[in-house]
Amino acid sequence: MTTMVGNRDVVVGYDGSDFSMQALEWAMDEAELRKAPLTVTHAWRWPYGEADEEARAHLRKAAEHVLYHGADCARSCSSITEIAADLYEGAAAERLVELSAGARLVVVGSRGMGTLARTVVGSVAGYVTANARCPVVVVRGPGPLPVPLHRGAVVLGITDDTSDAVLDFAFDEAAARGLTLVAAHAGHIRVAAWGPAMPPVTDMEITTRMVEEDLRVRLRPWRDRYPAVRVETTFVTVAARDALIDLSRRASLVVVGGARGDGRLGGVTKAVLRHGASPVAVVPVLKPERSRTRESSTAGRGEGS
Repeated sequence: MTTMVGNRDVVVGYDGSDFSMQALEWAMDEAELRKAPLTVTHAWRWPYGEADEEARAHLRKAAEHVLYHGADCARSCSSITEIAADLYEGAAAERLVELSAGARLVVVGSRGMGTLARTVVGSVAGYVTANARCPVVVVRGPGPLPVPLHRGAVVLGITDDTSDAVLDFAFDEAAARGLTLVAAHAGHIRVAAWGPAMPPVTDMEITTRMVEEDLRVRLRPWRDRYPAVRVETTFVTVAARDALIDLSRRASLVVVGGARGDGRLGGVTKAVLRHGASPVAVVPVLKPERSRTRESSTAGRGEGS
């Protein structure tokens, strides 16, 4: 049984695990906020080579049970009016990428941080984030996600080359969830000398102020479009991956750029997916965009996502 997905749908991969339940909870929130349809998908395949039809039928029946459990949870625990159950024979990652071509958002679970996470992110979540045609949210944790007393911000990793699609998604999520948006840019401090006999010096305060003003100018069209979103800008001199991982510990969501049509994620995006402490949204760049690199005498470029 396969399902047609429209461009308003939120799609979630579900396999009955705690990790996929976290993804389902996030997807239900998103669908409720957007008043969007929800598609719950589960993939199965016979792993042992040749098999008779009876054995395959038993496995399919078990897969149907898993899928319908997820769909029933969504129906009983949310106000979503359109919920579809999609059963697919084949690889889960490939099905999620296929569905992403017509979806608003794909949500997948992840086991969290550490060596095991690198294996998991490198399989289903890694393949989907690198190849999906729409934004993908990877939700992680060791068990059911606790409800925080104080919700963290939406953190946006921004460079000179960050696409409009990434900014659109970050602002839209912050607006829908009523959260502050923190735009974080990592760069390098300019070293200056006041005279031939003077040692090189840096002025952190001046440089930070100038870079953050540049960020505010860059973000002005989105601030005008989303006046209710409180925006904070921050300039950090550590590596972008380290800055975003640190910010993720207090964030509700980290938003980074995805693959630019070649199925390969940047180093910063991969690091945040592997080690970030919050859900991570990866927004693909589907069409080449002209670089908006700015000439600046105050800061070098940060690491790309």
